[in-house]
Parts: sequence; structure tokens; C-alpha cells
Amino acid sequence: MARRGKGRNISGVLLLNKPKGISSNRALQRVRAMFNASKAGHTGNLDPMATGLLPLCFGEATKFSSYLLDADKAYIATARLGLVSDTGDAEGTIIQERPVPELSDAQICDAMAKFLGDIEQVPPMYSALKQNGQPLYKLAREGKTVERKARAVTIFELKLLEWDAPDMTFSVRCSKGTYVRTLAEDIGETLGCGAHLVMLHRTHTGGFDASGMLEFDRLQSERDQDQSLDGYLLDTDVLVAHFPKKNLSAEETARILHGQDITCDQVYSDKVRLYDEQERFIGLAESAEAGRLKPRRLVVFEEQ
Repeated sequence: MARRGKGRNISGVLLLNKPKGISSNRALQRVRAMFNASKAGHTGNLDPMATGLLPLCFGEATKFSSYLLDADKAYIATARLGLVSDTGDAEGTIIQERPVPELSDAQICDAMAKFLGDIEQVPPMYSALKQNGQPLYKLAREGKTVERKARAVTIFELKLLEWDAPDMTFSVRCSKGTYVRTLAEDIGETLGCGAHLVMLHRTHTGGFDASGMLEFDRLQSERDQDQSLDGYLLDTDVLVAHFPKKNLSAEETARILHGQDITCDQVYSDKVRLYDEQERFIGLAESAEAGRLKPRRLVVFEEQ
């Protein structure tokens, strides 16, 4: 999350195609500077070697970014069989080389099928997860290895796209918390030769796909020509479009914006999007009890 500082109080979501070789936070800072935005954050880290869909949130949209952190995601990835790295990907050092057997597409698909559905993954040492307040990757850089608990994740879809030995390209749709490089390593072990990830491109996250992504170069070119980039920002409520919608009266809006409950005939099983009489998104609410809605997270408008 970029800290609030000098700049414009703009709100919205930008879909960036993060390039290879830059951290998600660095990408965020570059785009934030282009927009001269006072507050910004991203919605789920992509490793420096990874490319693809990185939604960036500005202003009030940062309040709702967590709903994308929990979303399912999809990737295209390439694993190189026969070589194992200490990080599980191409950024690490090759620590083991093993012969790659003659493999057919069918044999690879059979191995991949073992990872469909609910599985457990042991998070890699080179990850941002913390143990006793210390990021695992820092311990790994010190040559330390600690025990990590396996985590439950779900692989909804896993398809082989191309087998060009020793490289195996596949698509995967998975739940939050899934490490695709760990998946690649585990498939390599199942095939008997090990593997490491050499390419990772995110194509979907939540309800967003790659069709709306923008490139750094395009944004920078228009910025250099003093063109406004604000037209590329999606409305804040796109982050929570999966929740049901409720329109409020002026009286209900006033109560909600003052942190008060309102009466409601319907009981919602999850959160609900709220809109005022001008169809402005004002935030999220949830059922407090039968017949009542309480505010959960609200938008602050400039005029208030």
C-alpha cells in the first residue's frame, strides 16, 4: 500500500499489465506518480518475474481491495522439467539437474490430474509469508530452512497447453493462496524429474480479465503528452460487483453515512452494495439481525 501523501484525491481502479522484472509495489509507485494520486494500493502481489493482470486501487477504492485478495485467480505458466531451483522459479539458482524421461502429452495430463480439486501445498521458503514476524524469504537468504505448515488450496482447472521438451506450458485457475511455482515443482516431482517455473502470466483475478489491461508505455506516452489518464479508471464498485445491490432513500443514506443501522425487509447472507438516490456507490453493509442492515465499509465523498 502506498502511503497517503501530496497529490490528487482520485478514486478508482486501473488494470495494469505488470511487466517482467519489476515488483508489484514498484509498478504501483510508477503508476501512482503518473496519476499524481495521493493514495494507492494493489490487490495481490505478483513476483518480479511474473507478468500480467495487476489491479491498482486509488483513493477510496483501496478500502475495498481486500475483496480481490480473496478472489480466485488464473494464470498461464511454463515449467522447465529436469532442473530444480532453490526458489522454485527462474530467479533462483539451479540446485539439481535430473534426466527428463520421454513423456507424452497424455502422461503429463495424467500427472496434472492428480492436482485437481482440493489439495495441500507447502509454501516455499522464498515467499513473503512470515514466521515469528520474519518473512520466510529473509530466512532463506540466510541459508535457513524452517518447517512450514501445508495449506489447503483448490485447483479448479489445470490444462496442458504445450509440451516442447523440456518446457511444459499450462493454464491454471486456482483459489487464493496458491503458489503456481510450487504447483510446477510438485508436477515435476510427480513426473520423476523435478521442475522450476520459467514464466508466469496472470490472466484473471476475481471478475477481471486481461482484456482491459493497460501497458506502462501507453500510460507514460499519454502522460508525456499532458493527456489525462483518469478516463482509464474503473469505478470503485467494480471491486465488489459480486455482492447484491440495494438502492437507498435519502433518509436511509443519511443514517448509513452516520454509521447507523437501517430497517430492511430482506436478510442478506453476505454483504450488500449500497447506492444513494443519485446512484452513487456509498459502500457496503451487512445484515445485523432480521430486518436490519448495518454499515460495514463506506466511501467518503469530497463534499462531506
